[in-house]
Amino acid sequence: MTASVIEPTLTVPQAASAISVRSLWKVFGPNADRIVGSPEADLSRAALLESTGCVAAVRDVSFDVLPGEVFVVMGLSGSGKSTLVRCLTRLIEPTAGSVLLNGEDVLTASPARLRELRRTAFSMVFQHFGLLPHRKVIDNIAYSLEINGVKKDARYARANEVIELVGLHGYANHYPEQLSGGMQQRVGLARALAVDPQVMFLDEPFSALDPLIRRDMQAEVIRLHHDLGKTMVFITHDLSEAMKLGDRIAIMRDGAVVQMGTPEELVASPADDYVADFIRDIPKSHVLTVRAIARPLQPGEDSTGPEIDVTTIVRDATPVIIGARRPVKVIENGVLVGFVTSDDVLRLIGSDGVDGP
Repeated sequence: MTASVIEPTLTVPQAASAISVRSLWKVFGPNADRIVGSPEADLSRAALLESTGCVAAVRDVSFDVLPGEVFVVMGLSGSGKSTLVRCLTRLIEPTAGSVLLNGEDVLTASPARLRELRRTAFSMVFQHFGLLPHRKVIDNIAYSLEINGVKKDARYARANEVIELVGLHGYANHYPEQLSGGMQQRVGLARALAVDPQVMFLDEPFSALDPLIRRDMQAEVIRLHHDLGKTMVFITHDLSEAMKLGDRIAIMRDGAVVQMGTPEELVASPADDYVADFIRDIPKSHVLTVRAIARPLQPGEDSTGPEIDVTTIVRDATPVIIGARRPVKVIENGVLVGFVTSDDVLRLIGSDGVDGP
């Protein structure tokens, strides 16, 4: 059966969404278009393959992405996440459904219109950098503008702007082979940003990088998002990466989305054992805010303690809470919503089975 989606956060109206995906399917195999809406559509992946010779790589997926949001899609290998992002850009043609980009259905766009959207409205960054080895860094970045017909002076001026933006100062005249993997991926990001896209799709862009460079690149994406406010759809199999980058996360299994929500929602209320297994090694104190542990004042407790904002991550709030002699007041927009003490923090940490935040 198609997995039900638990989505604690509200679905926004399509008109307000940067991206609105509805009932998206991608079925590979003979007579694939006959699967959607048929009794076979409810079969498991293995049963569908045995019965029809088809594989449902993306199965009835729906979600909205807000303007300026980083929306992360994650799952194990074979879960359908990379197929999904390729369907959103029509690098793979979906079997059924709709994908609205600022209200325009990408799936009904003519070939000419689709080329225009790919040149100007959205861009993609892949795990494999795809740089042109015979061109210098600045030429690789300017290439995305060159194919858009931008005049030479204008495209190189823009390329130089983006070089500074992504931390490539001094590397404009280097060739890709002279750069580390992290620097090459910065070139890929710069090339994607050069056209000033409305939406960026990033398909496991840092998977091939070593851990230290990967961490630096994650920080770079966070910085760029903070500075530019771009809408991003980020694909990853790494939950720590998803938790660090995502405003909301969709977890996929066998082509379907099994849960969708903020990092805090996923950690606080996993939908099933599959999601619980994903988040098992994520310390709750690193994700949950003090809202999750706020509670009423108990008899005999002092109500004159210090204040802390309700959105503060428990890990970050711990020094204040542990150091306070009285219960700490949890405040939301100037309104008291509860209290927390060191005992509340220690209980949360203890539920993680770790020694400290």
